[in-house]
Amino acid sequence: MAKKILNVVLCGTGTVGGALLEQMAQQQETLLKRRNLDMKIVGVVDIFNILISNEGIDLSNFSMKKFREDFAKAPKSDMQLIHDRVIQLRREVEGNMVFVDCTASYDIAKLYQDFLDASISIVCANKVAASGDIETYRQLKETAIKNDVKYNFETNVGAGLPVIHTIDDLVKSGDRITKIEAVLSGTLNYIFNTISRDVTFSEAVKKAKEERFSEPDPRIDLSGIDVIRKLVILARESGYDVSQEDVERNLFVPQAYFDGTLDDFWQNLPKLDPYFEALRKEVAEAGECLRFIAKLENGKCSVSLEKVGLDTPFAKLEGSNNIVILHTARYAPHPMMIQGYGAGAGVTAAGVFADILDIVNV
Repeated sequence: MAKKILNVVLCGTGTVGGALLEQMAQQQETLLKRRNLDMKIVGVVDIFNILISNEGIDLSNFSMKKFREDFAKAPKSDMQLIHDRVIQLRREVEGNMVFVDCTASYDIAKLYQDFLDASISIVCANKVAASGDIETYRQLKETAIKNDVKYNFETNVGAGLPVIHTIDDLVKSGDRITKIEAVLSGTLNYIFNTISRDVTFSEAVKKAKEERFSEPDPRIDLSGIDVIRKLVILARESGYDVSQEDVERNLFVPQAYFDGTLDDFWQNLPKLDPYFEALRKEVAEAGECLRFIAKLENGKCSVSLEKVGLDTPFAKLEGSNNIVILHTARYAPHPMMIQGYGAGAGVTAAGVFADILDIVNV
């Protein structure tokens, strides 16, 4: 069996990107021995530095700490240099090539179209492209098909859970998604699972940040933007023309808390504690719990904080777990449920890794 070659350019070495690099270093030799796959890390880039090696960066005896130190000494980077050097690299290396985006950068997402045009596959944890302008989303998908490359973004929703691939398989096989109900924020689920008689709302938000479940700026999670993006992606993959502006938003933190600086936010957040303590008591006495639920039904999307009974699948989610309930023409009256860890660097990186390997079908 002929050896397969996969050239990987990783963009972003933060929490997820760093975990991915460690996983690839750990599996590189195994993939060669058991799957006959020569996976070469031919580039690591971010907005500050760029490191390119046509032969592949040596990941033997890998240390993330040592790599970060060396990477900080690499040549300085900018968007144009990343664009030009990656496309040049495509012409210079043999085998498949993939650009892996583990950032949340709008500027990096703008590079996808040119990379796909150059027959470079895209794998991204970055939600910007798939949840942004719908025409851009369509064009990226169409270009990938036309050029026989992949545009994979499984970890945009549910970290490592197989949600998007499952919906894609259902739709391709002729099924029709009629309704989606989901808890899509590991951060918000962690917060509402953590609030108690002894832990206030503001303390739960701080814990989510300390445990690295939340974004560095938790306002992104609390504003519902992250969930709205994920819901839009699920709706689009299900065949509905939906944009973020179409989502009905029933949010639980007043807009005033998102204005001003991050320091202002942390200073003002405890003012919400009495409200959430009263709400916690109310739902506890009613035998319910709080969940931030995303819904697609009759082509319409909404997000809202809801009180749910303790006997529902939503209530049984622990920690930062997510759940996606898919109602389809075939899965009726009993829907399909996908649930598990919906946040965390390790599981998200593993999902990105699986998307990378999907490019060469191993």
